[in-house]
Amino acid sequence: MLPEAARLTAVVKEMLARGEAATVGEACVTVGLSRSAFYKYRDNVFPFNETSRGRVITVRFKLAHRRGVLHGVIGLLAVRHANILTIYQGLPTDGLADVHATFETEALEGSIESLMRDLGALDGVVQSEIVGRS
Repeated sequence: MLPEAARLTAVVKEMLARGEAATVGEACVTVGLSRSAFYKYRDNVFPFNETSRGRVITVRFKLAHRRGVLHGVIGLLAVRHANILTIYQGLPTDGLADVHATFETEALEGSIESLMRDLGALDGVVQSEIVGRS
């Protein structure tokens, strides 16, 4: 799963954007996040409303820890014209890797439902679920 620090980074960014905190340090203290963790994740974590081009989807995967599985997921997203914004992959444990992918669906070929079905059918994809939409 996505580290708690990544989620809190998004909260800090939202607080700063809304003017609820004057500085990064103030916002980090408020949510209980170290400034170093904020700076580690700030360029890769963002509130969904920061994207203006198209609908944004975040999908969480459990992938078998085998060569080429993530490549297959990325390849299918590319073929279906999803515009990948971020990918986060945790270290594999017990033969599985947690992956979060956020992508735009403005130019998506086919429906989100058919994309999810096709992603779930890929060899090595143990689980896939939408965890965020905007």
